[in-house]
Amino acid sequence: MTQAHDEGQPGAVRAPAVETSSDGGTLACRLAGDWTTRTVGLVDGDMRALLARDDFETLELDLSRTGYLDTAGAWLIARLIAEQRRRGATVEISGESAAARILLEAVEPIAEQPELPPKPPRDGWLVRIPMAVGRSMYEARDDIRYGLHILGATVSGAQMKLGRKHAINPAAIVSQIDRMGVGAVPIIVLMSAIVGAIIAQQGAFQLRYFGAEIFVVDLVGILILRELGVLMTAIMISGRSGSAITAEIGSMKMREEVDALTVIGLNPVGVLVFPRLVALVIAIPCLTIVANFAALAGAMATAWLYSGIPPAAFIDRLREAIDLSSIFAGLIKAPFMALIIGVIASVEGMKVGGSAESLGSHVTASVVKAIFVVIVVDGMFAMFYAAIDF
Repeated sequence: MTQAHDEGQPGAVRAPAVETSSDGGTLACRLAGDWTTRTVGLVDGDMRALLARDDFETLELDLSRTGYLDTAGAWLIARLIAEQRRRGATVEISGESAAARILLEAVEPIAEQPELPPKPPRDGWLVRIPMAVGRSMYEARDDIRYGLHILGATVSGAQMKLGRKHAINPAAIVSQIDRMGVGAVPIIVLMSAIVGAIIAQQGAFQLRYFGAEIFVVDLVGILILRELGVLMTAIMISGRSGSAITAEIGSMKMREEVDALTVIGLNPVGVLVFPRLVALVIAIPCLTIVANFAALAGAMATAWLYSGIPPAAFIDRLREAIDLSSIFAGLIKAPFMALIIGVIASVEGMKVGGSAESLGSHVTASVVKAIFVVIVVDGMFAMFYAAIDF
């Protein structure tokens, strides 16, 4: 049996050919032409057919008529030799040039490796959804354990060098308060004032139908002081400062500066996380107070312009609508929000790998997780306050 390809090639390139003939238990195979990356596609089908044959015991491979041979062509030939030897056939090679012999020996280890098994079929969505839920639960468990570790290491890290007369660094804490607290005042004031104005306008618009437009003061006062003031502040700080904490610690992890701190005998969590956590615990309650005043000021201006309620009447009604419990209900949440934001941001920063892609993904995860947990904790506080009638 003879199989050949006679398609012409441009220039001096000769089309590769495979000629076979059987004689009892011996299969004679003569290869001709140039076996290069551009031409081996012409004989790939013939070579695969030879790979599948098992009706002979000896394969006589004649390479005397082959011309130019590159890695792709040598790999096809070496794959045929390796497969037939693996089947138990005897392979005899003749007529190869010195260059062809060297190239075949070079690609032989690669050709002898078995082909990778086909990828298993993907599981259906009924399987993938429970798997994703289970994987998320395990990741949440690991994050909680690591967060508790960071809290403990932060407390112990405050005394990291007390024995050598070096304790807490006030300058680092003040610097972080300036960056996370003072630097965030403009955006907190602007956002809170706008949200307070929107709530006052929408509340007045709806209450006007019932002739109870003055009760917009009660609505704004209770909603801002108990819920929205601290919640908006925490969300803004999560996006502004939480992402910065993750990026800073993550970049230090990428540059192996965290490992360097460990080598010189310092607690990385105490050095890096402790000042940031303390700064957040101090800054977020202060920013919450600023947000409350800004939101009430925005609501007061809107009520005056939209509903004709003068500032004096607004303040008098506000005194009747709220009490100390309304003020402290929001402020009590602030330190817990600060710890949540700081711990989640630090955990994600410590998990950063050695690539910029890892840094970006963990910064995104830090912001998303912090906002989600902050909202959940705020809801838990609301249920707790309702249960104790606070």
